[in-house]
Amino acid sequence: MVDRVAPALLFALLLVLHGQLWFGRGSVQDVAQITAELNAKKLANQAARVDNQRLAAEVRDLREGLEMVEEKARLELGMVKANEIFVQMSK
Repeated sequence: MVDRVAPALLFALLLVLHGQLWFGRGSVQDVAQITAELNAKKLANQAARVDNQRLAAEVRDLREGLEMVEEKARLELGMVKANEIFVQMSK
């Protein structure tokens, strides 16, 4: 009787560990899902980093000179200086 209890307990423990490996917290599926989420967040962070660099360069340009301000005003607001003629061409 005692000879059968130890292997039965070890087999039951093996089944529990396999169950945790395949279906529990930290399972193969769970790790794959978390890895996919991590990769998606890394891509989003990279896109945000590029946007931040672009905005930082634009802020730097705005602080350093009025040329950027004038260019933005001309393009976005249609600014025209005194004694200038505005010509709009369409394709």
